[in-house]
Amino acid sequence: TFIILESKTENELNIYSGRKSYLIEPLINEFEKNKKVKVNVITGKSDEFIEKLKIEKNNPQADILLTTDIARLSRAKENNLFEKVNSEILKKNIPKKYISNDEDWFGLSVRARPIIYSKERVNINELKNYEQLAEKKWKNRICMRSSNNVYNQSLISYMILNLGEKKTEEWIENLVKNFAKKPYGGDRDQIRAIAHGQCDVTVANTYYLANMLNSKNKKDKESAKKVSIFWPNQTTFGTHINLSGAGIIKGSKNYKNALAFLEFLSSKKAQEIYSKNIHEYSIRNDVKPSETISKFGKFYADDSKLEEIGKKIKIAIYFASKHNWR
Repeated sequence: TFIILESKTENELNIYSGRKSYLIEPLINEFEKNKKVKVNVITGKSDEFIEKLKIEKNNPQADILLTTDIARLSRAKENNLFEKVNSEILKKNIPKKYISNDEDWFGLSVRARPIIYSKERVNINELKNYEQLAEKKWKNRICMRSSNNVYNQSLISYMILNLGEKKTEEWIENLVKNFAKKPYGGDRDQIRAIAHGQCDVTVANTYYLANMLNSKNKKDKESAKKVSIFWPNQTTFGTHINLSGAGIIKGSKNYKNALAFLEFLSSKKAQEIYSKNIHEYSIRNDVKPSETISKFGKFYADDSKLEEIGKKIKIAIYFASKHNWR
């Protein structure tokens, strides 16, 4: 007698996430509950996941790469990791400017990177745009995180697209001369440094400030109250923004579930969770920002060339290194 073993694949979905688990947990719980799909998430550094997926190319262990920053989405795309997706739901829910031209990655939330300044030591009338941070009057007054960080690489790319290479190089050269201290730590550390009087101005993502204002850590809350946001370049090309986003991995073993998850993430319900829990801006016009983010005010964003930012990253890294923004 022969025993036939029925091969049973579980109804599941595997995600490599460059986002911290506590940020995406509410979204995953909601999806699991509605779709009866078991979601397995491995969190870590996006660049390491990209390398891992390159090695796994013929047998990918993930169905989705969820990441922050356009530069990483572009890097995954350049390595041919993403599957082209044809979904009317995604096209309806996500504005075209937040989808790659080849429809293989999708923006899921928007983050802005404005100027953050000391309420005590900076007069708002002193501020105008990113370019002026390279002026002599800011000498020893600026804190910035390292240019190794992808957020600053994208900021430099945005400057290249809007000012050209020559002017951007000059900007970096003079900006670095204004640093109050050696780049260290993340965006929160720059905000803390302003609060402690080590510098007066930084450039940071809004959700870091929002999370500090809502923090259970008293010191962080107090630090956040000592700074304010200035929206630069409102009369020129607009404040620099970026995306968090995702793509389905080529050869995904659970393609149907992966597509359902992306479509869910673009839905109004999921976008409301994004806005409320993560303090990022929604890709949808019908979803309001969180209460904290709303208080930062409305601004004009430069969202016209997001895919182009990813293409300028290599030269951005070169310029930063050349002019000692380490």
